[in-house]
Amino acid sequence: MSPDKSLVLLAGLAAVAWINWYFFVAGRRVVATAAASRNGVQEIAIEVQGGYSPPTVRVRRGEPVRLIFDRKETSGCSEEIVLPAFGIRKFLPAFSRTAVEFTPPDAGRFEFTCGMGMLRGTLVVE
Repeated sequence: MSPDKSLVLLAGLAAVAWINWYFFVAGRRVVATAAASRNGVQEIAIEVQGGYSPPTVRVRRGEPVRLIFDRKETSGCSEEIVLPAFGIRKFLPAFSRTAVEFTPPDAGRFEFTCGMGMLRGTLVVE
């Protein structure tokens, strides 16, 4: 194999490794714990821009939860939030904050996604 082809192959493998690291590892260690507000509702803001930040949220079971999705883009993928375990599907207007309220009855790990299932986050109920 010529040196040029070897260099292109190595560059391609490095790009694939970086993309996998970026989408599956980077930022996934960030976990936010919802704080109780004065009225007893666990509330946390989640920024929506090419993904969810923080990507993982911890809340307590049996107590009301208010997730406030702050959508900072116009991408069609992020225009909807879906929490299938709780039967929630809600439109997120661009450049707006949208509250999603529910009370998780059981502990566990629950996924939330965009309407297309490409953006993913995790709700950890303890």
